[in-house]
Amino acid sequence: MSNDKPTSSPFNRSAQHDAKRAAILSQAAKLFNSKGSRATTLQDIAATLGLTKTSLYYYVKTKEELIYQCYMAALQHHLRQMDEIEAQTDDPLLRARAFFLRHFENWLAAQEGRGPYIAALLEIASLKEPHRKEVEAVYITMFKRLRQYLRDGIAEGKFRKLDTTSATRAIIGSVDWTFSWLHSIPRDKVMDAANSAADILSHGLYAGRGQYTPTRGGIPRAPASFVQGFDREEQNRLKQQAFYKAGTWFFNKQGFNGTSLDEIAEHLNVSKGAFYYHIKNKEDLLYNCYTYSQDATARIHAEAKKIDGSGLEKVAQVCRGIFRVQNSDEGPLIRYNTITALPIDRRREILKRTEASNARFGDFIREGIDDGSVRQIDTVIAQNLIAGAINASMDIGLWRRVDDLESAANDYFDIFYNGVLPRE
Repeated sequence: MSNDKPTSSPFNRSAQHDAKRAAILSQAAKLFNSKGSRATTLQDIAATLGLTKTSLYYYVKTKEELIYQCYMAALQHHLRQMDEIEAQTDDPLLRARAFFLRHFENWLAAQEGRGPYIAALLEIASLKEPHRKEVEAVYITMFKRLRQYLRDGIAEGKFRKLDTTSATRAIIGSVDWTFSWLHSIPRDKVMDAANSAADILSHGLYAGRGQYTPTRGGIPRAPASFVQGFDREEQNRLKQQAFYKAGTWFFNKQGFNGTSLDEIAEHLNVSKGAFYYHIKNKEDLLYNCYTYSQDATARIHAEAKKIDGSGLEKVAQVCRGIFRVQNSDEGPLIRYNTITALPIDRRREILKRTEASNARFGDFIREGIDDGSVRQIDTVIAQNLIAGAINASMDIGLWRRVDDLESAANDYFDIFYNGVLPRE
């Protein structure tokens, strides 16, 4: 007979409080991930838990505080799992692989009721101080630990040489994006998908021997417009473009709730009257920022399709082109962190076009499989991994030194081309 004592008692008030708080954070994370923080109210969360709003206020006073607690809980969950992984093995390869696979396991456990829902860290920038700095500090701690796995692997000869900061950013971008596509995978196939994804990061897309190095010369820049002095239609188009680019920058940095139209107007040095002549409201601006970004992405895909090269070369062209827009005065492109701020009809419209864009990217990967430049892999998993990394690729200069955008792009996507393992 076991002598182990129960871990908690139903009469322990502290344990009861902790359990209720954990349930609130899990349910809030579920709703934030699916509906977005803007569309989720405290009343929604209370109702799904069978609580009154007053009862919920005992644990959290505002939605801002709840988002902050969800993000801190998510990060602490990831760090605890890193502690477990590091206690189990000293092998940097096994550590990095386990960290990656745990994100899929966490998602599946939540779906099956075996674990809490983990908040996707999509709106850190919209948090107010000091919450934002606290969350960012813990996020950076997680980032550095994962990066150290890669550095240790290189030092031990288990990983090939690569830019570890770029690779870490790309990996986290990929796993942060899983919540948006794993629902399309049957639950009994999720861990198969996870292992396929890990195989892509281990071995890359490239089917050849040695290391794949993309040819220089990416997607041409969008043509500059020569505005005739009296061409009012073209002037209005350029003004709208300026609004969309500025709006995208603010939405990416501050989230939907944290962005003010008056602040954007002031940034552009235009009167509120002139601004509101072109922009109806904040939701309309966000929608147009998405369509502007999708137009830019469609142009990059169209240009890549024209090149006379392998499927992998077309994949690399698209990656470089989007990376350049994300990190130059042509962009940035909208981050999909704010997609849940749109009403459901507009959200579906944007996501339908996004899926079509991802499918075109998948066509390039399939073309590479057919012409022998890409290994036999699951194209849907590959395109979603890269889509997550693309979504996280803006402001790369905040994470590493950038002397040349094309070289920085090649460093960033190198893990997808060649994987982390030494190549034959």
